[in-house]
Amino acid sequence: MSVDIALRVYASVTGPTAIFTTPEGVGEPLSAPAGEDIRQVIVQRAAAEARQAATAVELVTFGDHGEHRILIDSDGGIHRARSPEPVRFTEASEGKEVGTPAQEQEALGLAEAPAPEPLAPAPPTRRSFIEDADTSVLSLGGRALLAKIGLGPSRAQAERLAGERLVSQHWAGCRTAAVVNGKGGVGKTMTTAMLAAVFARHGGGNVLAWDNNDTRGTLGWRTEQGLYDTTVRDLLPAASQLLAPTAEISGIARFVHHQRVDRYDVLRSNPELLATHQRIERTEFDTLMSVAARYYRLVFFDSGNDESAERWLRMVDSSYQLVIPTLAAPEPAESAALLLDALRERDERSRDLADSAIVVVTESEPRGPAAAERVADGFRGTVREVLRIPFDPALKSGPLRFDSLRRATQDAWLRVAAAVASGF
Repeated sequence: MSVDIALRVYASVTGPTAIFTTPEGVGEPLSAPAGEDIRQVIVQRAAAEARQAATAVELVTFGDHGEHRILIDSDGGIHRARSPEPVRFTEASEGKEVGTPAQEQEALGLAEAPAPEPLAPAPPTRRSFIEDADTSVLSLGGRALLAKIGLGPSRAQAERLAGERLVSQHWAGCRTAAVVNGKGGVGKTMTTAMLAAVFARHGGGNVLAWDNNDTRGTLGWRTEQGLYDTTVRDLLPAASQLLAPTAEISGIARFVHHQRVDRYDVLRSNPELLATHQRIERTEFDTLMSVAARYYRLVFFDSGNDESAERWLRMVDSSYQLVIPTLAAPEPAESAALLLDALRERDERSRDLADSAIVVVTESEPRGPAAAERVADGFRGTVREVLRIPFDPALKSGPLRFDSLRRATQDAWLRVAAAVASGF
C-alpha cells in the first residue's frame, strides 16, 4: 500500500504540554489530561486533520527526545516516515525487521510499522517556479525552520497569529460595525479608532472610522487631520459626484482624514456646531452609507449618545455587528445593559444584534483587574463575547495611535477585532 503526503503538521513537546501547528501555520496549545500521554494527544489531533482533509498528514514532533516523523493516513492508520522529505510511503510485508532504535520507539510512544521496502529510483521531476504565496506570519519556510531548531510558537504567539489571520480577511461587500453606548465618556471613540487601526494595519487599508454624532463628536480631535478641513456636512452635497460611474477612487480623499501610520480614514463630524445645525436625516444617512460602501470595505461607526436620533437608529439598522464599550464602573456598565435591553425590545433584527454583541470592558484607572472582571462577569451569558482592555495611559487622552500602546494592550485590541471579524 502506498500513501501520498498532502499536508504536514508540527508539534513542539515540552513535558505534558505541546504546541500543535496546523498546515495553515496556526499554533494551538495542547495538554494531556491526567493519566494520558501528551504524545497520544498529539497523534489524535493530527489524525483529526487527516480525517478533515481526507488525505494523509505527516506529523513532525520535536522536543527533549529529538525530532521524529510519522505518517497518519485519512483512516487513522499510522506509518513510519521513510525520510525527512518523503513523497510516497510503501507498507512492507509482515515479519521484516524494522531497525528503529529503542530510544526512538520510546520517544514516539507508538507501535512502529514495518520498515518500508526500498523504492525504485523515481524519475527526475521539475519543481514549479510558480507557487502559491504563503502570506501568513509563520510561512512554510518558517515552520520548517522551527522543526529544525526544535522551537514552537508560544501560547501568546499562537493566539496573536490566529487573530491576525482573522482580521486580515477581505469579505465580499462592505461590512459595518457600530460602537454604541448611550452614556458619554465610556470609550466609544477610543474603541472605534483602535478597531479601525487593527483591521487597516493587518488587512491593507480601505477602512473608514465614521463619526456618526450630532453632538460634538471627538473622533476628529483624537486623530490626524488630512489635507482638507472637511466634515460629513461637506461630503453630503458631493455624494452624487462620488457615486457617479466616472468618479475616481481618489476623490474621497478630499472629504476624509487619512491616518498615515494606522492606515484608516476618518469621516469627521463638526464638534464646534450644535446638534441642531448638523442633524442628518434617514435619507441623508443612506446616501452617505452608499458613498462609504463604494469606497471602503469596512466601516466602524463612532456613535453619539442620542439613541432616538434618526442617524443613530439607521446606523444600527445598517450594521453587521454591535460593539458596546464600557468602563469598569457601575454607571457606564448599567448604561450598556439598558441599551441591550432596549434593543431586544425594538425588533427582531435589533434583538439578534444585541444577542451577538461584543462588550468591551476597559480599565480606565490603574487599580487592577478586579473591578473590570466584576463588570465583565455581569455581561457574560447575555452577549456573544465579553473582552477586557487593560489600563494604558496612551488611551486616556491625546492622539489615538496603535503603536503608542503597550504590547499587552495591543494584544487585547487584536482579540476584540478578531471577535468582531468572527461576527462579519
